[in-house]
Amino acid sequence: MANSQTKQNIIRFGVIGCGLMGKEFASAAARWLHLTGVNFAPQIVAVCDANPDAAAWFANAIPTVANTYTDYKDLLANPNVDAIYCAVPHNLHEQIYIDIIESGKHLLGEKPFGVDREANNRILEAMQRNPQVLVRCSSEFPFFPGAMQIAKWVKEERFGQIIEVEAGFWHSSDLDPRKPINWKRRIATNGEYGCMGDLGLHVLHLPMRFGWQPQSVRALLSKIVDQRPDGSGGMAPCETWDNAILACETSSGGQRFPMVLSTKRIAPGHANTWFIRIQGTKFSAEFSTKNPKQVASLPYEPGGSQAWHVTDVPYQSAYGTITGGIFEFGFSDSILQMWAAFCDELTNGREGMLQPFYCATPEEAAGSHALFTAALDSQRSRRNITVI
Repeated sequence: MANSQTKQNIIRFGVIGCGLMGKEFASAAARWLHLTGVNFAPQIVAVCDANPDAAAWFANAIPTVANTYTDYKDLLANPNVDAIYCAVPHNLHEQIYIDIIESGKHLLGEKPFGVDREANNRILEAMQRNPQVLVRCSSEFPFFPGAMQIAKWVKEERFGQIIEVEAGFWHSSDLDPRKPINWKRRIATNGEYGCMGDLGLHVLHLPMRFGWQPQSVRALLSKIVDQRPDGSGGMAPCETWDNAILACETSSGGQRFPMVLSTKRIAPGHANTWFIRIQGTKFSAEFSTKNPKQVASLPYEPGGSQAWHVTDVPYQSAYGTITGGIFEFGFSDSILQMWAAFCDELTNGREGMLQPFYCATPEEAAGSHALFTAALDSQRSRRNITVI
């Protein structure tokens, strides 16, 4: 890591996987001046992609990029790199993540942290061998101000007895059957989880953080489009699940309550909708990125009225910014906040973070693997399965 005696600790990053999310992270680094009062900053110094043209975009757009590679092991051998952001297909997670961890470089990786539970276990074993390496998982939606407000209410135990929880991540990018097939539609690259592996940790991040680990699950998994254009004039079979609805029973603090989790690639009318709803005997609340400025709440006293209150949430993020409270918070802002949380924990340690909400952990990702593995078993057996 760079000299911590400087006014702002510079963390030198390498990016492995220069696709859509890699570019989003590059954009967040370029916007670091948007943050106020932080004592750390990322600097992207090296990138790697099997496609040289993808890496060339970074070299052309980011003045600090000194090295581009097609072999990630060459990047890991670069002594001027402190930490890695890695966004590659799920089947590549196990080997690349383990190699990153074994190299001693800190890792912010994409979900689901392994193509299946066995791969995830081996990544966790590498972490245990290298406890000095900080490893976190990308999950940006809980950094929306509305989601942060709900997390605050949960911490304050506002809800009383929990009646029911619902959380989901829906979009409609695959509604068009003419969309060409990609790696997310193939078991060999995406894994059997399908939409659960690709979207599920986003949905589970807050429930896991609250200690709401599902105890059992009945899964309803859907394959809606069974083939897509293969890009060569033919059609290729779609092997993975489009949509998933997981009906779970959850136990926490002596309470048992249902929790419905859903991940959908084919949800008509939803461009990129993440939401959480919590119903309780004393308080209920919900937030959706469909209406990113609003959070709804319903306080209740026995015999009192039952009225939802919809309030505009000001732009009050985990880390201070130059943006005024009257403006809207968006996806690029949530990525910036998440990356700040990773850099904060790396620079100041968990106990010394400038604010308390840290990135999704590999242990939380492991909890998602336990659920998704049970969900596949539930779909095959058509019955309720205990999550182990």
